[in-house]
Amino acid sequence: MKVTFWNEFRHEKSHAEVQAVYPLGLHVPVLSYLHDQGFETAAASLDQPEHGLTEAVLASTDVLLWWGHMAHGEVQDAIVDRVQQRVLDGMGLIVLHSAHFSKIFRRLMGTTCNLKWREIGEKERLWVAAPGHPISQGIDNYFEVPHEEMYGEYFDIPQPDETVFISWFAGGEVFRSGVCYNRGKGRVFYFRPGHETYPTYYQPEVLRVIGNGVRWAAPRPSASFQFGHFPQPIEAVAPV
Repeated sequence: MKVTFWNEFRHEKSHAEVQAVYPLGLHVPVLSYLHDQGFETAAASLDQPEHGLTEAVLASTDVLLWWGHMAHGEVQDAIVDRVQQRVLDGMGLIVLHSAHFSKIFRRLMGTTCNLKWREIGEKERLWVAAPGHPISQGIDNYFEVPHEEMYGEYFDIPQPDETVFISWFAGGEVFRSGVCYNRGKGRVFYFRPGHETYPTYYQPEVLRVIGNGVRWAAPRPSASFQFGHFPQPIEAVAPV
């Protein structure tokens, strides 16, 4: 199974504090973990031709991870169309942290995907809201991220098909931090942790959840859909 991590890859080039945490890019520890788990991995970024998401790249991708923050508006709509179609056709999509504002996530959700936020490095406790779910496998009742950006409710998303994690922050807010959707033949998982100035993507529990999410979102065998005019009835119909 092939996993492609689309990382905007701007903060690591322009912000020294981010480069100090992720000198090669925040996608690198995630892809390193997934490679060790046996996945074929690749990276793509905003400044590549076609944002690195050519027809060929997407055709060979089973699950696409997406992280963006400061340049959502620079993503070409034609590429968003292309990714959306691949999701509808069965490719999995995992949307990470500030990519809640990405064009592709807002397109698939049909809402603003807005929320409240605060960045003071407070503790985040992620509670398992769906024990037994494939994405929460290997996680006990909860795990903690020592320092993270706070996201708080209300989170303007459609009612999730499944809510796997709910976060509590030291400042008091709560947030639906791990939510699942079905879109066409594809599966979408939004996972909240991952602010660029904290080493969140080195944390074993976070990596485990992402790996579980990749397995859950992987394409599944499915009957082909039939749309449009269908002139031949299944049963014989007497003429009127």
